Amino acid sequence: MAAKTKTTKTTKAAARRAPLNKPFRTPDGPKKFSVYVKNPSTGNVVKVNFGDPNMEIKRDDPARRKSFRARHNCDNPGPKTKARYWSCKKW
Repeated sequence: MAAKTKTTKTTKAAARRAPLNKPFRTPDGPKKFSVYVKNPSTGNVVKVNFGDPNMEIKRDDPARRKSFRARHNCDNPGPKTKARYWSCKKW
């Protein structure tokens, strides 16, 4: 239980130091990228994880890019607190 508390404190400390709305690579994390975003409804800073760490991004291929954007509905990406917004922004 102490490890969980330590992780929470570490995450909160990192959120205070990290710039908001700037994606970064997640070292040893659950996903490929993370970004700290301020939630407008609560005012809290939240960490949004996105991207598959086992896949290579191939956005140079126009057909793949078009397919990805259609599949994830990137014309309407939603709020910044969702992974889809940041994934679409990368593409």
